[in-house]
Amino acid sequence: MAPRILIFGTGSLGGVYTWVLSRATPESNITAICRSNYEAASQRGFTVNSTIWGQGLSVRPQVARSVSEAVAQSPSPFDYIVVTSKAIPTTPSTAELIRPAITPGRTAVVLIQNGIGIEEEYARLYAGDDVPILSTVVYMPATQTAPAVISHREIEHLHVGTYPASGVPETHKRAARAFVELLGQAGATGTLHDDVQAQRWGKLLVNGSWNPICALTRLRDGQFVESGKKEGEENEAFGFVRDVMREIASVAQACGYNDVDEKMIDFQLGRMSARGLPGIQPSMLADALDEKTLEVDAIVGNAVRIAREKNVPVPLLRALYVLAQGLSGSFSLSR
Repeated sequence: MAPRILIFGTGSLGGVYTWVLSRATPESNITAICRSNYEAASQRGFTVNSTIWGQGLSVRPQVARSVSEAVAQSPSPFDYIVVTSKAIPTTPSTAELIRPAITPGRTAVVLIQNGIGIEEEYARLYAGDDVPILSTVVYMPATQTAPAVISHREIEHLHVGTYPASGVPETHKRAARAFVELLGQAGATGTLHDDVQAQRWGKLLVNGSWNPICALTRLRDGQFVESGKKEGEENEAFGFVRDVMREIASVAQACGYNDVDEKMIDFQLGRMSARGLPGIQPSMLADALDEKTLEVDAIVGNAVRIAREKNVPVPLLRALYVLAQGLSGSFSLSR
């Protein structure tokens, strides 16, 4: 039987995965929770323009404004809830908001979100409910260029594993394997990991450094490095980014992920250098320019808290966290 899927947070990533998954299950089996793009999505569906899959790709899922509405529309329980909203603290939390759509023993929660430690609230809420929590690391540059119109470029890859990595029922491991197989059936790329947290820490080298730095300076990554160039002197900006990455790596290593090391830092910095000017615009910079709430806690704050628990000094990362948190808070102040 084809799986029934709920996409929670159907912006850029959610829109692309709605189209992707529709190649493995009927689009009528997919329900997209939409907010600002609800009218466009309900009238025309989603359009994906991809450098990998092609231009003008269309998908018309079921569309709902809320989880309760989605549950009321669905003729049967959901097999997957794919969370692609930003990992921003809300009241009620995202974990609580999706609860009406969860059927214990059947529904798996797939977290396609950035950051570290984002799975904890789901693990606490659903402890003992037999709800597989699948943590993922996504590489898919996507931007919503107009309501329900998404531009996707360059790469597509999803790393998948259970949370926690060990001590879960075998059914949860099977759920992770089944989701990776579903991605393969859809023509997408999924890699199954026994412990996906190593992949999360590896990506945090990039997200935990470039996101707050670019948001605070209003510069793309390449532009920031260029700003540090002075004749006959070391590039202070480049060195600063490396030092922040080193702090993140030291926390990862304290958590047992020793492969997050200087070699990986060199690789990530090399990728940035190869792109040239002006560089990329991280999501936190895009949100800062639009004066939207930043994913500060998920991407930076949780790493700072873990560092404190592990007694690992991270003065640069802590400074970025406090400053980016202040910047995010400033957007809600009355002018």
